[in-house]
Amino acid sequence: MHTETVLSVLKNLQNHICAALEAEDGGAVFVRGEWTSKLGKGESRVLKNGAVFEQAGVNFSHVKGEKMPVSATAHRPELAGAAFEAMGVSLVIHPKNPYVPTSHANVRFFIAYPENQAPVWWFGGGFDLTPFYPFEEDILHWHRVAEKLCRPFGAEVYPEYKKWCDDYFYLKHRGETRGVGGLFFDDLNRWDFDTCLNFIQAVGEGYVKAYQPIVCKRKNTAYGERERDFQIYRRGRYVEFNLVWDRGTLFGLQSGGRTESILMSMPPLVRFEYQYQPEAGSPEARLNEFLTPRDWLSESE
Repeated sequence: MHTETVLSVLKNLQNHICAALEAEDGGAVFVRGEWTSKLGKGESRVLKNGAVFEQAGVNFSHVKGEKMPVSATAHRPELAGAAFEAMGVSLVIHPKNPYVPTSHANVRFFIAYPENQAPVWWFGGGFDLTPFYPFEEDILHWHRVAEKLCRPFGAEVYPEYKKWCDDYFYLKHRGETRGVGGLFFDDLNRWDFDTCLNFIQAVGEGYVKAYQPIVCKRKNTAYGERERDFQIYRRGRYVEFNLVWDRGTLFGLQSGGRTESILMSMPPLVRFEYQYQPEAGSPEARLNEFLTPRDWLSESE
């Protein structure tokens, strides 16, 4: 087990993803900001007010602590109180055009050091897509890339992690999914260390293969004030999920992480409207048809 190898993979993924997004935007670049805290260090990269991306953040962090926060041990009580080390790349992309979906991805590595016991390691991560005006062909492409990257690791991996994504990115108080899913996994140590690391790398590279063609296809679609208003309203669901349900946000805040980097996932513009209901039969109302889990690949066969 070599943490330096993990660090190298994560930094390479950060570079790869930023370069792909900059190329798609066609002009704007990520502003880099290195930071240090009492727990460790990292590099936040943020692209703002681009031609395509209103705000995009791709963050790397490497932190250590003397006690695992509650959010990290809720499902692993045997590690409560253990020292830990965590590193990862996390990103959230908020496009300007309402026809381009918001996207999120994360790959991470944890090591816990329980007293008088051997270290315990695991990986986690995934990616998910949040459209405002969904296109079936885009969603199918997204899930086909996800299935293809999982295939070398076992036929059971995609359906398992796809379901985990549907279950995790679910707003219980709204009774709807955050978007159309993708992959999500945690506590990954089912294979040897190198295989798990290879899977993490495949997920990070797969995110670019899944997202960039969708952005390219939709970024020049004409839109007006109506579509923009709906996009900004629906971004409110993103805020609700991240502040109420997201374990990564809780972990960052509870562990004393850098607040600006943790809340970088928030959209730059958002609105909340009391008891908003889209007009029946409208393109906005159609989104509701996509906010329940579906077996996209089986439906397309």
